[in-house]
Amino acid sequence: MSDSVHHYEPIQSEGGRNWRPLLVLISLLVVGLDRLSKLWVVHHVNPGGAITVVPRAFRITHVMNTGAAFSLFSESASPELVRNSLIGFSIFAVLVVLVLLWRVGRTLTITSVALALILGGAIGNMYDRIRYGYVVDFLEVHIIHYHWPDFNVADSCIVIGALLLMLEIFRPAKKDVEL
Repeated sequence: MSDSVHHYEPIQSEGGRNWRPLLVLISLLVVGLDRLSKLWVVHHVNPGGAITVVPRAFRITHVMNTGAAFSLFSESASPELVRNSLIGFSIFAVLVVLVLLWRVGRTLTITSVALALILGGAIGNMYDRIRYGYVVDFLEVHIIHYHWPDFNVADSCIVIGALLLMLEIFRPAKKDVEL
């Protein structure tokens, strides 16, 4: 009997191929795309400026985010404490994700790809925080009356990775088929 739910099996090759190098490459590509996009914005959009791509829907901006996600804590009375705390948290998160990726990286799964995306995004934003003291955000989205906080490629990869992990967590368990 056929089951309508799709099950994704890990990709393994003969001889137990190690997929870690490919997963690290995915993380490095995320870091590279993040850096290139932020450098383009820094050189082509004035701080606080914007380029309209789709009127009333999408703009490329240049925001220097000194806070956390969604600019949380950016108006803190202790900006240095916020910066150092965010750097410390980023280092911890990168190490945790790196360990998890190392553990699951022998197989190519939704989980391993998700962790590679999260790792690349975390490193991309951590680099900005350490080097500049802020993260460059530049993607601004408006949907009707809702304005999404500006974000960047690293943020996008972290969110995509987190969504993939959630899909994996909530995916129905594979059922044994009786013959």
